[in-house]
Amino acid sequence: MDAAPPAAAQEIITLACAQDVPATLDRLTSLLAARGLRVFARIDHSGAAADAGLALRPTQVLVFGHPARGTLLMQARRMIGLDLPIRALAWEDETGRTWLSYRRVGAIAAGHGLAAESAEITQAIDQHLTRVCAEAAGGTGAAPAG
Repeated sequence: MDAAPPAAAQEIITLACAQDVPATLDRLTSLLAARGLRVFARIDHSGAAADAGLALRPTQVLVFGHPARGTLLMQARRMIGLDLPIRALAWEDETGRTWLSYRRVGAIAAGHGLAAESAEITQAIDQHLTRVCAEAAGGTGAAPAG
């Protein structure tokens, strides 16, 4: 059964989407490009599963970021590069509903011990990320219970 992971202090945000997985990530890609962010990769987990002869409901990841902002965080703590660039997961649950999930950059920074010194930059990134993902999702509704 699919369920969003527990959102410890809202570490992972999950939004209901108005469109299917590919359309949601197509919209997110367009919105990011319009805002000057860079898309590094799009990974089709369900396509890879099908290639391996396995079934997986539509599931794709978009890897993106703003190199100038991400670099500031990596200058402070190089190991944060393990978790950057940002990733957004579009996925379909067992009822056919599409969701968009992403991890707050502030939570990523805190996990690397950067909470206080990176608060200003991570808050700005998180505010921008919240707006663009909400616009890409275009849906309403609560995250699935986990």
